[in-house]
Formats: sequence, C-alpha cells, structure tokens
Amino acid sequence: MNASKYKPFEGAPIVGRQWPSKRITKAPIWCSVDLRDGNQALIDPMGIETKLKFFDLLVKIGFKEIEICFPSASDTEFDFCRRLIEENHIPSDVTIQVLCQAREHLIRRTMEAIKGAPSVIFHIYNSTSPAQRKYTFGKTKDEIVQIAVEGVRCIKECMKSLSEDERKRIRLEYSPESFSMTEIDYAIEICDAVGREWGISPERKIIYNLPSTVECYTPNVYADRIEYFASKVANRESVIISTHCHNDRGTGVASCELGLLAGADRVEGCLFGNGERTGNLDIVTVALNMFSEGVDPELDFSDLPSVADAYQEYTKMDIPPRTPYAGGLAYTALSGGHQDAIAKGLAARASMPADAVWDVPYILIDPHDIGRQYEGIIRINSQSGKGGASFILEHNYGYSIPKAMQPAVGNLIKAESDKAQRELKGEEILSFFEEKWIRNRARFEIVDIASTQLDANSESGSAEHVSCRGVIRVDGENVAFGGRGNGPLDSFVSAVSGVVFPVFNITAFHEHSLGQGSGAGAVAYVQIETGSGEKFWGVGKSSNVGRAGIEAVVSAMNQLG
Repeated sequence: MNASKYKPFEGAPIVGRQWPSKRITKAPIWCSVDLRDGNQALIDPMGIETKLKFFDLLVKIGFKEIEICFPSASDTEFDFCRRLIEENHIPSDVTIQVLCQAREHLIRRTMEAIKGAPSVIFHIYNSTSPAQRKYTFGKTKDEIVQIAVEGVRCIKECMKSLSEDERKRIRLEYSPESFSMTEIDYAIEICDAVGREWGISPERKIIYNLPSTVECYTPNVYADRIEYFASKVANRESVIISTHCHNDRGTGVASCELGLLAGADRVEGCLFGNGERTGNLDIVTVALNMFSEGVDPELDFSDLPSVADAYQEYTKMDIPPRTPYAGGLAYTALSGGHQDAIAKGLAARASMPADAVWDVPYILIDPHDIGRQYEGIIRINSQSGKGGASFILEHNYGYSIPKAMQPAVGNLIKAESDKAQRELKGEEILSFFEEKWIRNRARFEIVDIASTQLDANSESGSAEHVSCRGVIRVDGENVAFGGRGNGPLDSFVSAVSGVVFPVFNITAFHEHSLGQGSGAGAVAYVQIETGSGEKFWGVGKSSNVGRAGIEAVVSAMNQLG
C-alpha cells in the first residue's frame, strides 16, 4: 500500500495542555442534527409527516436544541419548517436550528422560513480548509473571511424589519466548515471576524461550531485544537464552543469526549451515529457513557428499545447488532467465562438494594435502566462455557442446576451446538437437557411404585420406616423389586442397588420446587457412583416430592448406556 501519498495533519501549538487530567462531570448542551445532517445522509430522505414524528421523538428524549432543516434547499425543507411553526409543534423550552450557507439569496429564503418561530438558532457556515479554498472557491484566506462576514451582515440586514422581540429570538451559530482540516489560527481569525460583525457579549453569546467535518487525526489532536481555540478566541465568556464530530476514523465518540474535556460546551450529533459516509457522532453512546460514570446526561434513554425502533422506522436504517447499548447483541455473552461471571454477578445482585453500585462483570450498565432485559444476556454456541446453558435453564425454565453438574450440562449443549454449527435457542437447550435427563428411558423405566410408612415400633430398634415396592422395566423386561429404608429414596436405593441396578451409592443430592402455588412440582438432581468408580448425574421431575428423587436415580442409571 502506497502510504507515501498521505501525510499526518498538524496539531495545535499547545503548551501545557490541561484536558488530559479533567473529567466530564456534567451534561453538555445537546443539539440533535438528525432531521438535517442525518436526513441528508439517507438513501430515501424522510417526508414531512415522518420528520414531524421524529421531531416529537427528539423532544420527548429531552433535546432542547434541534437542527430541523436546510430551509432554502428545497420546498420540502421549507414547508417542514413552516409547519413546525404554524402548527405549534415547538415547545416553549425548545429552540429550533436552521442551516444556511453564507450566501445572500439562501439567507433571505431562510429568514422567510423561520418567521414567527419562538426561538431560533441561525446556523451559517462556509468552508475554510486549504483544499476548499483551493479547489472549491479559488479564493484567498481574506476572501473566505469576507464571505463569512458578509453572510452575517446579510442576516443582520434581514433582521432590521423584525420587531425587537423577534430579533431577540434569533441566535447565531457559525461553523468554519472543515475545521478539522483548517489551520487552527486561521479558524480562530475567521471566527473572531464573525463575532465582531455579529456583536457578541455575555448576554448575546455566539455559538462557534468546530466540526471534524472529516475526521482526519487521532482524538487527542482534536482535543488539543479545541483547547487551543478556547484559549485564543476573543471574548471567550461570550462564546459557546460546539463540537460536531464525524466518524471517518471510527473515533467520533472519543473525539467528542476529549473535546468536552478540552473545554467544549455543546455537542451536535445524531441518534445511533447516522450521517454522511461513516456517520456523525452517536449521541446515544456519548450520553450513556456519561450515565455509566454517574453523570446525568439530561437525555431520557430509559426506554432505549422504543427509541431504536422509532429511529429504524423513520430512517429505514438498521442498528448494527454490536452497537453500544442499543445493539441486539449488546447484552449477549457467548464466551463461557463471560457467561459464568455474568450469572454469578446477577445472582449476587438479587439480594442487594436496588440502588447498590452496579458492578456485574462484563456489563457496563444495568440493562433495566435503559429498558433492556436480562433474557438475552447469555446465548449458547459451541464456544460457550459450563455456566451459560445452566443460566438459561434456570432463568428461563426454572431448573437450578447444581454447580457440580454444570460441566456435564455445558458439555452436552456445546456438543449439540457444534453439531448444528450455530447458536442454540433457549427452547432447544431445554429440549436437549430434558431429552438426556428427564425423558431418557434407554434401559430403565419405572412401571409402578408404591411406598408404605411403617410403624416405627413394629420392629424393635429398626430405623427403616418406609417400605418400597414396585415394577421396573429393564431392557424391555418387567422386574419386580422391594426394600426398606429411612425414606422413600433410601428404601428405593435399598431395593434396586445390586438387584435391578449395578451396585451404586448416591454421592450428591439436590432438590428444589418448580413453579409456585399448590401446583408446584419438584426437581431432584442426584449423582451416583458405581462400584467401578464411575459417576453419573440424573434429574427427576415429579409433582410428588419423594418421587422426584427416585426418578433422578433412574435418570442417572440411564446414563450408563
């Protein structure tokens, strides 16, 4: 690959940078650009009715600034702006933002579109990078500055016909487009010129939007440029610094976060990173990253699945399964070690207060906090460990597999997944488990069984208080059995060990209820050890507590083959 045709972009001449030691401790000013920047990136742009629904969704999430359109670009964009205003869709605490190139006829058309709006950010821009100056405009630096200044002057001229109250409703945002590729001192020069023309003050703040229109260096370089800009721009107290990060290098989120550390006050982006080429900044990810560190993002993603569904409906775009927080696989563990740790962490939290600090392994935030569920956390394939299948069986179907038995269950499910060459669904895991341990009648099956409680005083000194007798089918032949013991299971073992079955001992026994109420049954798990030292697990299920243990012994014997 011919790397020599590329060169690294220059950073800012910053000395003693401060941003590396800082933390994000509060939410920025958020501005959604889904309806403008995001919409222009769609193969099939949204119509007015869809954009109205999307606007309502953004308001519901909590955005106070929403870039709605480029009104001078088309009749659809213009009409959408007018409908928002005339039909009173804009809440009193929400400011709409409109985008416009620094060109007179486009500015005048945009001013018509925003007439009567309760609160507006007029976002004006022109390209400033060397390549844009050279190839697009063929103009000098001074001439490019003049384009920006004349654009602001035109806005002010149009505002003269407005009442004082109407003028106060309009704020200015200026973007030196391609800031990421513009010489940093020149970007400051052109912003200062725009600010002087507008007449900024602490009461009349301007927004300087500093976009990584093309993300062309590592996030730390972007942060350096933001910190340098903030330290050199005139009248910093009258300036709101805004980021608008794209994702060409796949680090848009990191660039935004480091930009905030470096002094940015505001963030522009889209839900789930929609946008030109590789997309805009994903606001959902940045907001929930803050949330994961205990910072209120001041955006409501408590029902993230419904937000994701609406987004996909409106944009006809998919959310990739590995997308942070919202992806279908974001709370899925396929690795055995991960599955085991997640299962143990969730089990431990069951006895903790609801507001206990979240520390479940491998899961950054509680899925319930964003409307996700635990059911999909662990899924099973041939790479899964011993705990994954047992987690599914317990949380989906009520089988609480003893820890010592989990390797046997895990090995069975891994083998079946490997045979199928795919992930197994929960119902398949249940079926394989029950087929091996509950429904297995390969050699032995109880035909009839009865237990009788004996009088404890009927035989002096005897501890055998239960008599067990019945018929068991062995390799297709019915065999009668009988014996005594100190309980139903003990009397059964006494009756069949060395008579119907090979000699064996029970080395582990576990039991729990299955279901709730009067109809609840019981599940028993036993491990037997034969005279030759082989060990086998069995599982029995019955509405009769005593019978469940007996069925588990028969299940274990059927593992002998």
